[in-house]
Amino acid sequence: MKWPVALTIAGSDSGGGAGIQADLKTFQALGVFGTTAITAITCQNPRRISAIAPVSLKIVAGQIDRVLEAFPVRAVKTGMLYNAGIIRVVAARRLKNLVVDPVLVATSGARLLQPAAIAVLQDRLLPLATVITPNRAEAELLAQRRIRSVAEAREVAGILAGRYGTAVLVKGGHLAGRHSVDVFCDGRHACDFAAPRVRRVKTHGTGCRYSAAIAGYLALGYNLLEAVGRAKVFITREIQNLG
Repeated sequence: MKWPVALTIAGSDSGGGAGIQADLKTFQALGVFGTTAITAITCQNPRRISAIAPVSLKIVAGQIDRVLEAFPVRAVKTGMLYNAGIIRVVAARRLKNLVVDPVLVATSGARLLQPAAIAVLQDRLLPLATVITPNRAEAELLAQRRIRSVAEAREVAGILAGRYGTAVLVKGGHLAGRHSVDVFCDGRHACDFAAPRVRRVKTHGTGCRYSAAIAGYLALGYNLLEAVGRAKVFITREIQNLG
């Protein structure tokens, strides 16, 4: 294929703003051919989720396997995985260039990962990731630490990087300040990615697009730091366009 291939393993958003739909739009914008494995069907719009139906483990596994069988997948992004069984299916494939967005709760408050699956996510999947991309609330839950500042985000990123042996990007969109500061740590190096904050914009699905952009740039051949930096520029422009 002329375009590099990326795979997204995530839920379907009927409103089109997040999940599989957002990931495919992002891949397309970057010149990456997007393939999918749908983990759940949601009835949602930007304001609320009214129902979730998980896809069977056999079908999730089959989607992944058929994609890997036919396409030279260069990077993979995971989003909403919903339950422990789906997490085990994904982990068993030992996917390369794996961007794990640990989707736990929607902005609307709907739970997108069953409570019993959190331990499986931490034990089975996070240690396999190339990078983990939690937002503030997700990072707080994983580290069991409050984050009220960029300095505390840096501390938590270091804790998670050490615990899981992988790079961590704590997204700072929900922190106060004139700039949105995302904190990166891979256990050896740490740096910030900052951009002026865009006010009064609804950002439903931007976390999905951010992690998809990182996977897309990895598929294009950039190293991890380059991929994160370029993804930060991409998502900032996306948010600005929403304004």
